[in-house]
Amino acid sequence: MTDDRRTTVPVWTLATADVQVSGLTVGDSMTAERLAELRGVLAVLADEPIVTLEVHPLPDRIDRGHGIPLDAASPLAQHLSQFVTQSARSSITVARATSSGECLYRMVVPAKVAAQFGEGIVRPMVSKGAAGGVFGELVNSTGRIAAKATFVPVGGAAAAGTAGGAGVTAGAAAAGGTALTVAAPLVLMAVAVGVSAHADRQRRQAIEHITKLLEQLQEDKLDDEHSELDGCRDAIDKATALLLDQGKLGVSLGLDSAVHAINTALGKADRRLARWQNALDALPPGEPVELGALAKSFPGVDDHGGTFRAHLELAHLAVALKRRVVVLQAVEHAQGDIGNPFENFTRALKRDQQRLDELESNIARVLVRLSALELARPNGLRPVFTTGEVDRLMSAAHRIRTLGDGVAVNSRTADVAIEVAREKDGSVVVFPALPVQV
Repeated sequence: MTDDRRTTVPVWTLATADVQVSGLTVGDSMTAERLAELRGVLAVLADEPIVTLEVHPLPDRIDRGHGIPLDAASPLAQHLSQFVTQSARSSITVARATSSGECLYRMVVPAKVAAQFGEGIVRPMVSKGAAGGVFGELVNSTGRIAAKATFVPVGGAAAAGTAGGAGVTAGAAAAGGTALTVAAPLVLMAVAVGVSAHADRQRRQAIEHITKLLEQLQEDKLDDEHSELDGCRDAIDKATALLLDQGKLGVSLGLDSAVHAINTALGKADRRLARWQNALDALPPGEPVELGALAKSFPGVDDHGGTFRAHLELAHLAVALKRRVVVLQAVEHAQGDIGNPFENFTRALKRDQQRLDELESNIARVLVRLSALELARPNGLRPVFTTGEVDRLMSAAHRIRTLGDGVAVNSRTADVAIEVAREKDGSVVVFPALPVQV
């Protein structure tokens, strides 16, 4: 969704701890391209994670169903409200931009910082409708919402955040460099909710695909796997809501049972992946493969549905659910030590993401290898094949080639945008974190 109105966009440079930087001139307007360059430079120069926060007019049409809603009493909504209120007292630009109470806040995490909390946790979702395009929520990868905007840096605005369970009290950066706003709790909560929303969107898409596949297959065992994984959502949703309100997780939530079911599904995905890799390794290198032989190791690979594709979607679902759990565990870990919440959060998140990133990358490699295979003519004594046999072979070849479409084996870490819609009553909706560029 884009905003065609020419507008002045206040932008803050937020740090997660006291840092000193130079070269940032507060008050000078800049373009979106200049802002992107500034983020990259600050990420390199600063010793602590630095992000930028923009405030845009709230679009007239917005699908809030894609995000995670938080009421005005939630820590994220309170930190954001306090931050904006104090900033508006010292900046006319901020006061004008936020006067309506309804705004779209866009936090951009530079690629270097995004890599600290897991390189694979936010990946672009390739759009089949446009070559090289990616799906977006509110602000697309080309920055069109910012194309007609003038960015004005705001500095020296100290947010009056409270320590609570989210982190240290926010305040002005130490003297000696350009004044940045230290807002560790605000950054932590925005990143945590945005990443969780991103993982939940992946879960919803996997559920849609699996439901269609299982309706065709009618395989009870796969249906049971699907039901057990889908049943984990309730416990994860409750745990997410509780942690985002700085509560404590308890056994009654059922999160332990959900984690066990997810880990079991990931174990099955690992074993299936090993079989797929072994099957591909056993194929004669550089030689055409008969479709029948390929289907024995990858059942239904030549069809729209098939067991192989159901196994793929079950693996995607398990990964998406596990990513949400990992975010919860990282937030809980960060809230346990309020001295440096963002550092604790990123450390815990990155450590647990490694297995998931490796699993996804290995599945992607299998799909790329499959898509590159050449199918052989069917074995038989007849020198001529029927039209149906030829059509089936051509159709199968096309479907197998498309397995590699949009697959990113080792995607480059990009800047990550987290968009937060703030309502007049102070409540917020946090949308899935998305890569700013492909």
